[in-house]
Amino acid sequence: QVQLVESGGGLVQAGGSLTLSCAASGIIFSISTMGWYRQAPGKERELVARVIKDGTTNYADSVKGRFTISRDNAKYTVNLQMNSLKPEDTAVYYCNVEKFPGLFLASWGQGTQVTVSS
Repeated sequence: QVQLVESGGGLVQAGGSLTLSCAASGIIFSISTMGWYRQAPGKERELVARVIKDGTTNYADSVKGRFTISRDNAKYTVNLQMNSLKPEDTAVYYCNVEKFPGLFLASWGQGTQVTVSS
């Protein structure tokens, strides 16, 4: 099992920036992909960005050009730099890790709230 600790959420005005951080511990050798997801009120959880061990990234269309995901393979941490935030980015953000696509290695935690005011 992998344990995740997320941090960095908060309240920011539209156009502002926030950085989310996530640290993995436990049985981490199985981790291939590290990613950030979000769930807004009344909506399903969605992928925001993910990064594979070789550095390959993919982003949701809604955040391309504004968000940047990065990982430290030695420390098993993953960050999400969020710039030019919009009110529609308001959500609870979750970190999770996969062994291969669809196989998550950690339980979904409490996440971290990001609120963007207009």
